[in-house]
Amino acid sequence: MRFALFLCFAPVAGCSAPAHESPFRATGETIAFSGGDGGARAACFTCHGLAGEGDGREAPRLAGLDAGYLHRQLDDYASGRRDHGAMRAIAARLDGGDRGKVAAYYAALPVPPSPAGAPDPAGAALYERGDPARGLQPCAACHGDDGEGMGPGNPPLAGQPAAYLETQLHAWRMGRRHNDPLGEMREISRRLSPDQLRAVAAHAAALPAARPPEARAASPAAHRAGPRNDASAPPSHGSESSPRAG
Repeated sequence: MRFALFLCFAPVAGCSAPAHESPFRATGETIAFSGGDGGARAACFTCHGLAGEGDGREAPRLAGLDAGYLHRQLDDYASGRRDHGAMRAIAARLDGGDRGKVAAYYAALPVPPSPAGAPDPAGAALYERGDPARGLQPCAACHGDDGEGMGPGNPPLAGQPAAYLETQLHAWRMGRRHNDPLGEMREISRRLSPDQLRAVAAHAAALPAARPPEARAASPAAHRAGPRNDASAPPSHGSESSPRAG
């Protein structure tokens, strides 16, 4: 009798209700403004602005960047491939679905206007022509003549804060950022002097921001998983080996 009762009730006991999803994780927008399960301290907008425009200093613009690229960066913060204590703590509290929602939300935002700043002559030369004597490709080869970005692996540089760009170049140089699978950015940053890093960052930041022509609100997940999503060569018809310089 007891065995029969167990058989009757076992299926019921095994059919638990699905876990309730937090309302703070329902959409990318709610995560961006609430911090998801991380609370207000983890809210993206506190550093990256109400419209994803960045803070003009160390927090970059997110609005209009490729969704696959943004998702990959969150993954890399969580894993430590990008060394940033605050971002690692934030990204680690988001699961893959949460990161995808946030990435898609920011990718769909319009690029905020960015007036052109004063160009840096030394930075312009490196950005536009590179340095053939040292085997340096121009930054424009991968990031576009106007810094507009070229595909999910080559993000826009135009309109990003100069301080942020310089910090990233130094991070690659010092090995604190190593999420360029083929090591192009690490190699490039180590061939440039600190003054040259500052100059090329200043030039790229002075370019007016614009959404890349091929950018989409949400990139296929395959973009995020590809081996070249953070350091890509110039788009070509048969080669992916040339380094980027910015």
